[in-house]
Amino acid sequence: MSTQTTGTSGLDGFFKISERGSTLGREVRGGVVTFVTMAYIVVLNPLILGYAQDVDGRFLGGGDAPNLPAIAAGTALVAGLLTIAMGVFANFPLALASGLGLNAFVAFSIAGQMTWADAMGLVVIEGVVILVLVLTGFRTAVFHAVPAQLKIAISVGIGLFIALIGFVDAGFVGRIPDVANSTVPVQLGRTGQLTGWPVVVFALGLVLLIALWVRKVRGAILIAILSTTVVAIVVEAIGHLGSSADAPSGWSLTVPALPGLGDIVQTPDFGTLGDFSLLGSFQSVGVVTAVLLIFTLMLADFFDTMGTMTAIGAEADLLDAEGVPPHAERILVVDSVAAAAGGLAGVSSNTSYIESASGVGEGARTGLASVVTGVLFLVTILFAPLVAVIPSEAAVPALVLVGFLMMQQVREISWDDVEIAIPAFLTIVLMPFTYSISVGIGAGFLAYVLIKLVVGKAAQLHPLLWVVAGLFVVYFAINPITELLT
Repeated sequence: MSTQTTGTSGLDGFFKISERGSTLGREVRGGVVTFVTMAYIVVLNPLILGYAQDVDGRFLGGGDAPNLPAIAAGTALVAGLLTIAMGVFANFPLALASGLGLNAFVAFSIAGQMTWADAMGLVVIEGVVILVLVLTGFRTAVFHAVPAQLKIAISVGIGLFIALIGFVDAGFVGRIPDVANSTVPVQLGRTGQLTGWPVVVFALGLVLLIALWVRKVRGAILIAILSTTVVAIVVEAIGHLGSSADAPSGWSLTVPALPGLGDIVQTPDFGTLGDFSLLGSFQSVGVVTAVLLIFTLMLADFFDTMGTMTAIGAEADLLDAEGVPPHAERILVVDSVAAAAGGLAGVSSNTSYIESASGVGEGARTGLASVVTGVLFLVTILFAPLVAVIPSEAAVPALVLVGFLMMQQVREISWDDVEIAIPAFLTIVLMPFTYSISVGIGAGFLAYVLIKLVVGKAAQLHPLLWVVAGLFVVYFAINPITELLT
């Protein structure tokens, strides 16, 4: 036996690398690609949470001014630790970080009604409630009760959703401003046409990625991201384009530029850790409002993760005959703990990231990839400037390609059976159309239950589907219910 084989046999046996048809190199590459694809959250989460003021006019971290470095450090810390936990405990190629959408809801719908400490306390409670649902078997039972073809539809819908995210983040697709006579919600580019060098960089990255992929080049996604980043740095050095916040033709999030030698390593600031009040929200806004806010957070988190782990499992060919990934309960336990951990660290609820599919597309099949991703997040705490080098225009071509790969599963749906085809259709289209995984899942569940009821096949429905359908009715009607009760 060679030295290399001996050195990796422990990892191979623990993570079942060979058993799942992978290699050590693929797992490492997959973990790196997943990190590069979702590292933007270390930059974006502080931008979403850091500029919002609570009811007292204070910023997250308890100060009178934004504290973005502390939020970035906390974001990277929790993402790193929980992603490693996902790899070691659940052996699944799934990374976690502060949830987009959830963080915006906390910043703009919750913090304005209470202090930041109270808001993060709600996040902790939400995570604990979900953990209890997992440990009692309820969350896993719901997952098993969902028809296999509806799970496939969830995967396909998420594929379209992340492809749209990629096009939007790259500036290839933009929202039409709220002006008179506007007939459609989105358009080509930010002005009705493609403008600016960042879009060109994205297009070059996508072309390169497609070319490498169809040629079956190993490490295609990582090569494309790194190569496109180099091009982006050169373009910015020559053109000085700046951010799209200042000019429509600028970079959408991160302005690519090599940091100075003295700025590569930063001393971490963990000022948000432990800044939470578990029950303060109930005094601030009352029991009814606090419970409704917790319910809204919980329902979105509950089904987003179910959809995400199904999609990742399908892309990695790890699902069983019922469409369930291995160690599903362990996956859900780690995800639930992550939700509470995000509140404890003051960086909003952490959840599973669909961007993990980019690492799976690179060949990741085991939790070792998650360990690699998690370690890189921890390293990011010190080397935040290096993460900021990669613009979203260089990273999101991977999301477009992965969207295509996930879309291929659509052939497994029986489109001639309207009882499953209509719910599947609504699930698939409403995810990108509403920019929400939970909305697509909810519409699909409700349509499935309704159709079975109408055609006289209600007896075929698992009892839990009735419960889930009722919860989604509340979810979609949460605003009028809130107004009625408060």
